[in-house]
Amino acid sequence: MTTIHAGAAGTWTLGDRTVNRLGLGAMRLISKADGSPSDRAQAVEVLQQAVELGVNHIDTASFYFSSLRSANELINTALAPYPDDLVLTTKVGTGRDPSGAFIGAHTKEELRGQVEENIRQLGLDRLDVVNLRIGLDLERGEGSLKARFEALAELREEGLIRHLGISNVGLEHVEEALSIAPVVCVQNQYGLTIRREDDAIRQVCAERGIAFVPFFSVGGGPAGVTAVADAPEEAADRAVAEVAARHGASPSQVRLAWTLHQGPHVLAIPGTGNPAHLRENVAAAALRLTEEDLALLG
Repeated sequence: MTTIHAGAAGTWTLGDRTVNRLGLGAMRLISKADGSPSDRAQAVEVLQQAVELGVNHIDTASFYFSSLRSANELINTALAPYPDDLVLTTKVGTGRDPSGAFIGAHTKEELRGQVEENIRQLGLDRLDVVNLRIGLDLERGEGSLKARFEALAELREEGLIRHLGISNVGLEHVEEALSIAPVVCVQNQYGLTIRREDDAIRQVCAERGIAFVPFFSVGGGPAGVTAVADAPEEAADRAVAEVAARHGASPSQVRLAWTLHQGPHVLAIPGTGNPAHLRENVAAAALRLTEEDLALLG
């Protein structure tokens, strides 16, 4: 695996915007995995280096902030004026007040406020892609998204948003959103051993020409569908380690490669605030798993 360029995994089209399938999630720019503050200069370096390595799809949100850092502000500082091919995807529906407490947006005016906040922070005239994220947790128990997605569709007609997506949703939400407006992406937590029940959503997205964008796909998670029935997470770790050894790759790269192998419409947005980890993640775009690898991983 010698190629280090995000384009090695191929491209997908979000509406009228073409992106490399290996992107970047901005959440880890604001703090380290242990919750300690990130280094501002290093976060800026990661963003600039990501673009140099071919990353042209960055996932962010105005509620990605800590007491010291704001992901949107870091993106603006590091990359503006933005490259013509860069697509910034953000989320509304979930937000945080100035104290950091999570809040929801339900009315058109509340959603407009969150859209405009992202526009201000990123220094844009309009947002490339806005995902309606339902739920303040991972239970997806908020019922219908009709009124909120209709409100975002109206903001799209007003010119504040280029394309719409949905996040943290069930299969019923995909159909509901499509009945209201075009959907360019579905963003859910998903990975080798994480929420494999969403294989069904991934398949529907493939049939509809919609990007499926997993987040937290590198880490482990609750027991899912794996090749071994007993102790699924431990068995998956062993399988990942075996495949990694075959390819001279890291376990994280194997998990990213597995994600990208789930279909040409699947995009990866691994997050990091570390330049070395960034290069490792981008290099995973060139990792080609064999049928034997995929069968072992499950």
